[in-house]
Amino acid sequence: MRISRSTAGTAFVGGAMILTLTALAYPSMLGVQNAASGQDRIIANTQYGPLTEADRDFVVKVRAAGLWEYPLGNLVLQRGTTPEMKEAGEHLIVGHGRLDSTARRISLELGITLPNEPSPQQQQFVATAEGATGKEFDSTAVNIMRVAHGGIFPTVAKIRATTRNTLVRELADQTNDTVLDHISVLEKTGMVNQEQVSFQITAPAKLPQEQVTPPAPQAGAPVRVLEIPENLKDLETVAPNPSYGQPQPSPTAG
Repeated sequence: MRISRSTAGTAFVGGAMILTLTALAYPSMLGVQNAASGQDRIIANTQYGPLTEADRDFVVKVRAAGLWEYPLGNLVLQRGTTPEMKEAGEHLIVGHGRLDSTARRISLELGITLPNEPSPQQQQFVATAEGATGKEFDSTAVNIMRVAHGGIFPTVAKIRATTRNTLVRELADQTNDTVLDHISVLEKTGMVNQEQVSFQITAPAKLPQEQVTPPAPQAGAPVRVLEIPENLKDLETVAPNPSYGQPQPSPTAG
């Protein structure tokens, strides 16, 4: 089959994006040096239930996701060429703003240190989309985020099924609803390449740990807040506004 010059150029961009995106679904949690180092190990006993390494790293992962998907949502809102793209941008901003609020609040209760910047890999995702314009921007941004959201589902499900910490469980519930909402609005744009997305999720590449781990925050640095604009605060999505976690009863209580 012959390919025109313009089509070939598009294929080259798509191929480059595949190389960039394949690690999105890398199964290890952000901030974990070794996925086999004992994720079920309890690192703290809290009033909300035991906190495992997997629990802690899930909270970190949710925070890190917002640190790149929230600004990319802003880009989509500004540069998207269709009403469906604008809607996707709004949902990304609101969904990750709400998730970030929950993650920050939970981190204070559970003593979890959160990053203030996304990983080098995640920063490259934003840069890749930012370098495109018009319909190419639409397609690039949508497919980057569709792979990311599809790849996180197994992690959310596993945490929700195994955690004994009520705060982490609430965050998992909220994350699940938010991810499903975002997948829905991204697919509504008509820009998702389902074949490419499926390949990238099921055949992920591994990257060096330093590329997929967010840098530790500088000592004394203010916590970065992902603010939801006033005009979007009442946006209706399937992502809930969770009630704050309640302390678990003592194991010795009647």
